[in-house]
Amino acid sequence: MKKIIAIVGMCGSGKSVLCELLEQKGFQKVYFGGVTLEKLKLEGLEDTPENEKYMREKLRKELGMGAYAKILMPKIKELSIKHDVILDGLYSWDELKILKDEFKEQFVCIAIIVDKSIRYERLSKRKCRPFTPEEAIKRDISEIENIAKGGPISYADYYIFNNGTIKDFNKRALEILKEIDYE
Repeated sequence: MKKIIAIVGMCGSGKSVLCELLEQKGFQKVYFGGVTLEKLKLEGLEDTPENEKYMREKLRKELGMGAYAKILMPKIKELSIKHDVILDGLYSWDELKILKDEFKEQFVCIAIIVDKSIRYERLSKRKCRPFTPEEAIKRDISEIENIAKGGPISYADYYIFNNGTIKDFNKRALEILKEIDYE
């Protein structure tokens, strides 16, 4: 049975790093944020943090808090026929419930946890879409209050504590893969 692994965590926690590791192991990635970017493009809006927030909240207002899982379900199902799948960017509790209900034991959720000060430091230095601490705080609060991001993090099946080195991070990720019988 092919695995479907959702990666959850606050902005700057290391979700993309774990996705890259899993892609190297043959997982096919489904990027939830790609829906936001595609919808921005369709509406002729510039890709800015403000517009991304607007679009995320708009889609959830129109389709419910499980919007991204609903939109991406056909793609996830199709990929999971032949491939292990990594879900990058699952946010809401409803998305988690929809996917867990659909894929049962095939579905695993991994949360990446990092001290806030370390996340903010990393976010300020990242090459793609860096954030100031003020921008990171604003995004954190918005995602917790408006997108229900806390539920999937608190209810994850496995945790990676990412305050240390990349070596420590990769070691824990590989332990989890072994535990879920990924081959």
